[in-house]
Amino acid sequence: MAKKFDYKYQIYKHLQANQAGIYAEVRKIADEIGITAELRGSIGLTGAVSGCHGLLSREVDAAVSAAARRVIPSAVFDEKIRDLVQAGATVVGGCCGTTPAHIKDLVRSVRMFQPARAEVKILPPSRPREAPAPVPREEKSPLGRKLRRKFTVSVELDPPRGADPGALIERAQYCKENEVDAINVADGPRASARMSAQALCILLQEKVGIDTILHYTCRDRNLLGIQSDLLGAHALGLRNILAITGDPPKLGDYPDATAVYDVDSIGLIRIMDHLNHGCDLAGNLIGPALGIHVGCGADPSKPDMEKEVRRLEQKVEAGAEYVMTQPVYDPRTLERFCSMIRHLDVPLLVGILPLYSHRNAEFLHNEVPGMSIPDDIRERMRKAGSGEKAQAEGVAIAQEATVAAREMAHGVYVMPPFNKVDLAVRVIDVLR
Repeated sequence: MAKKFDYKYQIYKHLQANQAGIYAEVRKIADEIGITAELRGSIGLTGAVSGCHGLLSREVDAAVSAAARRVIPSAVFDEKIRDLVQAGATVVGGCCGTTPAHIKDLVRSVRMFQPARAEVKILPPSRPREAPAPVPREEKSPLGRKLRRKFTVSVELDPPRGADPGALIERAQYCKENEVDAINVADGPRASARMSAQALCILLQEKVGIDTILHYTCRDRNLLGIQSDLLGAHALGLRNILAITGDPPKLGDYPDATAVYDVDSIGLIRIMDHLNHGCDLAGNLIGPALGIHVGCGADPSKPDMEKEVRRLEQKVEAGAEYVMTQPVYDPRTLERFCSMIRHLDVPLLVGILPLYSHRNAEFLHNEVPGMSIPDDIRERMRKAGSGEKAQAEGVAIAQEATVAAREMAHGVYVMPPFNKVDLAVRVIDVLR
């Protein structure tokens, strides 16, 4: 009769104490089923019983060995830990190789998150029955009208660290002259202190006459500030707003800054959807319905693509009207993603980031959360060397991704490194 155990440690103790007898029994079974001594030597005793082939055994050993030597960047480690906390984990840490320095970083990374409590779910009030009818998407902005009619191109610019917008205005003008449809303005990218993205969008629309897409993060504002900002932005003529959660302060120059995160990107989309139906989050009527063209983000390179699609479904259900992706380099990745979200029927703009150098590619891949650059792409950048040759190779890779996107999506948004808009224009030349 087989021995029963109440706890896992009892199994380990039993195996340790009876190792010789267990191996003798395995050898006996191997003899009975006709496993030769030579074959046994190549696949091991347990393999003899399980039927595992020696070649596979060696492949498994090699994979385990490679994994043991892999260095996981701190940014990736932190991102996974944050995912666990947001999923409900109340105690997190590391295993072998984790040092006090790692734990210190983790504390800073997750301190702005409250563990999810599955038993508590706060839903926003229902909209009042007398709320006005929403504005049709096509009437909200030039971008809203273009997205389903033509392949649309946007270029992303980072705000300056100072108060002079002159250089950004010149770059935006250059983009407009080269048939770019809109300018994306990042909101404190990588948790850096920069000019207000909202103010810069207003300046670009007034001085350049180009449509803008305001990136708006949940990191820096509470529920009151978010609604005030959105009402003010709408009054000043901003219509396209991309809802993003925002990089944690730990990634930037102010790791001890307080992160708010009253809501995540899904909650932010719900707020904008309420305003688009003529009421605030508390259900109070605000007058005419706003016409915010609500965008959201997605990452086609996420390892758990089913989870990413489920989250995107939640964003669309909350009110998102178009999707902008993280940079994509592999057309097969984009094709798989598009096939999985086809049922959502929302315009898709594919992120295109021209690589500047091999060092730039390695930094983005290893240190920036959400960035994944395939091995073969990084190898191409390595072989390209440096300087003009590297930039040309980066543009060529981006052009390949752009051509692939033209067949599967509604547009692209190009993220030129270091605000070098000439590289962005070289990328979109392939569309002409």
